Amino acid sequence: MNKFIITSGAVILDEYKRILLKKDPWRGWELPGGIVEENENIKNAVIREVKEETGLNVDIIEFCGISQQLKGNICNMWWLGIPINGSLRTSEESLEVGFFCIDEALKLIKNDCFKEELLKCLDKDNHPFFIAW
Repeated sequence: MNKFIITSGAVILDEYKRILLKKDPWRGWELPGGIVEENENIKNAVIREVKEETGLNVDIIEFCGISQQLKGNICNMWWLGIPINGSLRTSEESLEVGFFCIDEALKLIKNDCFKEELLKCLDKDNHPFFIAW
């Protein structure tokens, strides 16, 4: 039986259009998100993950698209959101957290697939997107 892992991640933009990133202990800088738990709504999963990883409560405003990692059978659901309250804090899953302009974010993120996902999420004219690698 094939088993897929579903994740839900988000581009969270503050009032200055800066992007929320977290520094994962293993993968480095990335967008917040994580695995959708059993019996969990995909949209609620990203709200929970952003809160756990960054300390912020967010409002999800738009579905962006899907990226599929063929190796590992992972489907990533992507959203756009805004912070509504809370304060930035780190967790076991985030060594650092912060808001960054697009140029800074693209320099911090070392994984090319993560960069592509970020750019696709920001390209609202082409939602929903689908990419696979």
